[in-house]
Amino acid sequence: MIPIGDASRRPLHFPVMTLAIIATNAWVFFMELTSGNAFINHWSLVPAHIVVGHDWVTILTSMFLHAGWLHILGNMLFFWVFGAEIEDVMGSLTFLAFYLLGGVAASLAQVMVDPQATIPNLGASGAIAAVMGAFLITYPRDRIRTILLLGWFFKITFLPAILMVGIWFLIQLFSEVGSLSQSQGAGGVAYMAHIGGFVFGVLFARLFESRRRRRQLGL
Repeated sequence: MIPIGDASRRPLHFPVMTLAIIATNAWVFFMELTSGNAFINHWSLVPAHIVVGHDWVTILTSMFLHAGWLHILGNMLFFWVFGAEIEDVMGSLTFLAFYLLGGVAASLAQVMVDPQATIPNLGASGAIAAVMGAFLITYPRDRIRTILLLGWFFKITFLPAILMVGIWFLIQLFSEVGSLSQSQGAGGVAYMAHIGGFVFGVLFARLFESRRRRRQLGL
């Protein structure tokens, strides 16, 4: 499933922070392409380093790195589909704080589940998972325009956000369970970071919503 847009609503305000975060990820990816593996290894998160008190800055820097074109394009597509609406209900600066904290929560979740790992962790997936968790509880009934891949064929359909995001989360959950049952992990994909970010988004999104949004909900 590939989401390509929210068919139920559009942001009331220009999503300046969403675009700024996308631009930052693109700039860092350009730095990766021009600087090579040394740059990636220096700023990626290694759980074994974090637990002994080293390289803590990588908890933040790693969420702006990506492993390749498909990685960054997929992440930024998901972020654009779900991020603009959440920025709208939080406000730009608060949304930035939520995004960064979601990424930190995701990274720490991955460190906790595999503290001795020496494989570098990188990517915005955990922070984006937090945004998706926020979207799930904010607009669960929104219809998400989605590409369904059926082998060599595809179909564009509309799925409720609660179904589309819910299926995505279950895939992450079962993938993490599968990775824990294998001595070598699951291909280096940090599924626990996805789960940790998502849970953060579900639990704390309401605390970041603007006063206007809270008044609308009677909170």
